[in-house]
Amino acid sequence: MQSPLSSGLLFLYPVAMNERNRPQITSEVTEGVCRLLYHHRMACLTELRLGNGRRLDVLALGEKGDLWAVEVKSSVEDFRVDQKWESYLDYCDRFFFAVPMEFPRDLIPVDVGLIVADRFEAAIVRAAPEPDRKLSAARRKKLLISFGRTAAGRMTPGADGDIVIP
Repeated sequence: MQSPLSSGLLFLYPVAMNERNRPQITSEVTEGVCRLLYHHRMACLTELRLGNGRRLDVLALGEKGDLWAVEVKSSVEDFRVDQKWESYLDYCDRFFFAVPMEFPRDLIPVDVGLIVADRFEAAIVRAAPEPDRKLSAARRKKLLISFGRTAAGRMTPGADGDIVIP
């Protein structure tokens, strides 16, 4: 059976958003996003704590050191109560919201990227624009070190993997 994303038949999605709980939807969208970014030759870390104390849903590292931040929104309510997403803009080269297919896309601000995903696949519906300013070299270095240490820490038995470098 073709998935709704690849077939273009969005109205045939087998399980409505309200039949799944928010953690399940978030997990499914995150999985699809990571698959998509892997195919874009990017390495992903989920639930990465940033220097500002916020926890980002997905940070992806490209081959040339570019950093894409992805904030997953499982529902309209989840999107509307989120007051922190703009604080992620200082920690990435590109910023995306990722939402399930049923999400009303017109709610997402037009000045950020948009990914639509299910657990099997995802599509970049709108590319993230280039930021007005580049990440400082010092912040990029800290993010890259944090990315590497966190990834290594998650592979270390007994470590919690939650390393924070401001």
